[in-house]
Formats: sequence, structure tokens, C-alpha cells
Amino acid sequence: MKNRERVNRCAVCVLPENFPNVSFSPSGVCSLCQERVKDKGALARILKTEKKRLGDTINGLKGRSSYDVLLCYSGGKDSTYTLELLRRRYGLKVLAFTFDNGFLASGARRNIEVVTDALDVDHIWFKPSPRLLKGLFRRTMERNIFPPKAMERASAVCTSCIGLVKYTSLKTAIEKNIPMIAFGWSPGQAPPTSSVMRLSPMTLRFMEATIKEPIIKVCGKAAERFFLEKKSYTSKKVFPVFIHPLSAQPYDEKKIFASVRRIGWKMPKGVELNATNCRLNILADEEHIHKYGYHPYAAEIAYLVRSGYMTRSEGIKHLKREKNKKIVAALRKELRHGG
Repeated sequence: MKNRERVNRCAVCVLPENFPNVSFSPSGVCSLCQERVKDKGALARILKTEKKRLGDTINGLKGRSSYDVLLCYSGGKDSTYTLELLRRRYGLKVLAFTFDNGFLASGARRNIEVVTDALDVDHIWFKPSPRLLKGLFRRTMERNIFPPKAMERASAVCTSCIGLVKYTSLKTAIEKNIPMIAFGWSPGQAPPTSSVMRLSPMTLRFMEATIKEPIIKVCGKAAERFFLEKKSYTSKKVFPVFIHPLSAQPYDEKKIFASVRRIGWKMPKGVELNATNCRLNILADEEHIHKYGYHPYAAEIAYLVRSGYMTRSEGIKHLKREKNKKIVAALRKELRHGG
């Protein structure tokens, strides 16, 4: 389908003019790009610091348990590259954890099996009730269950899905005494300063509530099983440290694609560049654009362009607004069935 892009974007990055709380200069440069020009060397200094902090954290926690780290492994290119880094650069004992939301592309399933075998990694699937998940995803598109601020960086569907991934993985890591949980998020999703996050139980409980309470409202108490019990926050167990390895190094999408292909990863059919594992993302993007007027990946991709990790033309390719109507219709029908 031909892309009829009409939205006005920042002349430097790809942030749209209607993105919340961002102003534009007369020459069409967004306020975020204007701030970056003031200190061009800041990112290099941050990356140097964060790379050391990440390495020190990993070395300090390595070897404490049967597994060093639990990786939330979606089968997409970024989490696959993260898995390779954890195994080959840092030499960690990894437990790969895949949350099956019912919409993983068949190619993504194949990639997960091939890559975990190639890297000799233990792997577990967690597949929740399809009826519950479909009902949740459908209702997040029908209602505004999350605060507007949360919608600036992801669609409602992705916000609910990632929330479940985060807390089911946290439960698993606590049960297995795994000291670290890793995510394959790009620097646009997890900024460099968040390469290592040591969160107190109180902070985690507050963060959990912002996701848990809206989900419980639409799904009922059945969804409580995906979250931590209250006693977990008052126990003497040490909570895992969250790490984001990709945020502590320059992000090179071409290098990532080349690297993961060498270990057997292939681009699945029926997915897009921003989510190289999940079919539902196409519909989630469509709903977000219709409701808010801008692409849910706009902030992430704009950051990558602004930081020099991606060209502006490459960024625009990531933010194609018009979706294949037949695919969107088929996904709507699939989401209604059994939910």
C-alpha cells in the first residue's frame, strides 16, 4: 500500500508536530533537538559511564545462582541480539523467558527455537489464557484505561502486554533466585542512564499498581495471578536488578540485523520493523494513530534519529502510518474470536 504521509515532522528528527509537550522553532526543529545541540558530547560521556556501570553490575552478580540473568525474550531482533550479548560478550548463564501473547508470528516462534539452540540457552514459555488476553487487548483499544502520559511512548495494547511480561518475569526470577532481569529495549525505549536499575520493593509496588489496577478493572481478579503477591514486597528476599544492555552502547540496527542473522534469525512474515515478532502490533499501531494522531513509536524512533543511530529517512520508514487494511481487518476478527 502506498504511504500517503502528510504529518509535519521535526526537520532534524522525526517527531511529529502534534506530539504532546514538544514545541517547534520557526525553522521546524523540535525542542528536544534544540536541547541536544547545546551539549553534543553528552551522549558519549553517558555511554562510557553506563558501559562501565553495566559491566561492574554484571560482574558483581555473576555466579550467585543457577542462572545469572533472566532475559525477557520476545524473539524479535533486539531481544535476540541482547541474548547474544549476554551469552557471548558477558558469558552469562541465561534463562530465556518468552511471554506468549497469542499473536507471535510463526517465524518468531521458529527464531526463538533456532536461536536458543544456537546459543545453548535454557528457555521457558509462559502462555496465559488466550481468552483473557484477547479480552484485555480488545478492551485497551476500546477504553482509555491508562493515563495519557503512558500513551506517549507505546500503544495501549503494548503497554498492557509489556506490563504483564515485566511482572510475570519478575515473579519467575524471584522464585528461581535469579539476580538480574534483562530486556532487549533500544535506547529509545530505555535511555542510556537506565542501563542498570536497582528498584526498591516500595518503588516496584508503586510501578506495578499503575499497570495492575487498570488491568484488573477490565479483566477482573483472574488477572491478579500475573502480578506479585503482597507478601513478596515485605519478604526479606532481594529483588532482581533490571538491566538494559542495548542502552549502554551505540545502537546500530544494520549491525544488529547482520549479527542475529548469523545465528539463524530470519525476518518473520506478517510483522513490521518496530516489532519483529508480534503480528498484533500492526493493529495496535493503527488504533493508537487513530486515537492520538501520532505513531506510538514516534518518541523511540525520534530519539534514535536525534542520537545519530538512524538516519531521518530510515526513521520515517519505521513510522509508516497507513496499514494494510486486509491485515488490520483480519486481526480485528481474530481478536474478537474467543475473547
